[in-house]
Amino acid sequence: MKLNEIKPNPGAKHRTKRLGCGESSGHGKTSGKGHKGQKARSGGTIRPGFEGGQMPLHRRLPKRGFNNTQFQLKIGIVNISQLEDRFEEGAVVNEESLKAAGLLKGRFDAIKVLGQGELSKKLEVKVQLASASAREKIEKAGGTIDLA
Repeated sequence: MKLNEIKPNPGAKHRTKRLGCGESSGHGKTSGKGHKGQKARSGGTIRPGFEGGQMPLHRRLPKRGFNNTQFQLKIGIVNISQLEDRFEEGAVVNEESLKAAGLLKGRFDAIKVLGQGELSKKLEVKVQLASASAREKIEKAGGTIDLA
């Protein structure tokens, strides 16, 4: 196989619509734009949501309630099974080590350990939040958990 022999998959390429090539082409005269009007002009497009001057739907509907998303805490979640896979015996598990292990990406206000999976290694876990089952499994494996 050579670079000049590579072809696109069948059906991947379509013939371009050739506009203004005579009446018999099916795309002559008005070139598929109809007769006059805003959409027949160059640059004549209508922005999304415009309803011809009628009050748009997004302004007709009432705005009610309160949205808390800008104030809520962003919590990073890690499961016990992920700690079992990524950390060695006696390792310290904190925000930096979790990011280095690829379990967390980005910025978080708090990190929570959940109890899904089993743990057989003794780990020193330093996070802000932990479920009761996660705490129990870490202590049962001989590790410590520090909720700071």
